Amino acid sequence: MIFIVVKFPVKPEHADEWPTHVHAFTTATRAEPGNLWFEWSRSLEEPNTYVLVEAFQNDAAAAHVNSDHFRAALEQMRPLLRRTPDIVSTTIEEATGWSAMGEISID
Repeated sequence: MIFIVVKFPVKPEHADEWPTHVHAFTTATRAEPGNLWFEWSRSLEEPNTYVLVEAFQNDAAAAHVNSDHFRAALEQMRPLLRRTPDIVSTTIEEATGWSAMGEISID
């Protein structure tokens, strides 16, 4: 599984509308074969920062970054950002999705 987290530092004047700006990109990515999840959150400490948590089957990531909707989204996002986003991208061997947290169990 390819696991990716990206922090998008959005210009303050675009922060409240960010979900609308990325809606088409989000919808298209979630429909891709091999997409496991694609989830946006807004930072509590930095309200103008959105965090994207995404995962793909190992063989699906290349198709994602080479898709028309990916390229279009980059161009749409570029003028809305304060600076280059920060990213962590890694491969987690033998993982296929979320696991239950071992330190807290709710029955």
